[in-house]
Amino acid sequence: MPRAVPRQVPILALAFLLAGCVSTPGGNGAPGVNGSGANTSTASGTMPTTNAGPWRALFDGTSTDAWRAYKGTDLGHGWRIEDGTLAKSGDASDLVTKDTFGDFELEWEWMLSPGGNSGVFYRGVEQGDYVYSTAPEYQLLDDAGHPDGQNRLTSAGSAYGLYAPPAGVVHPANTWNASRLVVRGAHVEHWLNGQKVVEYELWSPDWEARVKASKFATWPGFGRATRGYIGLQGDHPGDLRLRNIRVRELR
Repeated sequence: MPRAVPRQVPILALAFLLAGCVSTPGGNGAPGVNGSGANTSTASGTMPTTNAGPWRALFDGTSTDAWRAYKGTDLGHGWRIEDGTLAKSGDASDLVTKDTFGDFELEWEWMLSPGGNSGVFYRGVEQGDYVYSTAPEYQLLDDAGHPDGQNRLTSAGSAYGLYAPPAGVVHPANTWNASRLVVRGAHVEHWLNGQKVVEYELWSPDWEARVKASKFATWPGFGRATRGYIGLQGDHPGDLRLRNIRVRELR
């Protein structure tokens, strides 16, 4: 039987006492846990990790089953598994995932040879000859060794040609970088080596103005899809290594 409340303790005071025992974010309880027990912390401080599906490997070092060539059925040419990495040397097919994604979080590690250039695309659809005809790009680049590194709009971590990251975040050629891409509705974030370097809203007045002023102005399907393929750029010279590619859908 519940213990009776002593008559000398007012009911209102007891209510306040009980309320003070509930942990809240930023309070004295467990960090990032609210009164319902739900996790309200974020992996990088901005995007909630609640309402996210489980992580799924797109490349775990042993299989390319999640990928195919753009407009193809197999892996195309130029790609191989080497020492647990997805690797290419020189020109190769552009790859896309076999599945499509709408709202998601993508993480991967990458390394380029000196002067290397590549990219990761999102929400691509198979219109036109190239995945970048419709898919915005997270730029992968050796900033110090490639001419695109002289322009922040086309440097490593940029939303290629549209939004510029700060300088000095990317690691040198032949060393590993860690990237993260968050796409939720119209909101997109680019992370590089633990730092958020680009943030933008698709289809906003700012986005539309930037697209209109870029080479993408004449590409009618560019950045319009709300769901599509994740892509890897292969059609540039140089060595590229990728590892630990994983994705989870956001709900």
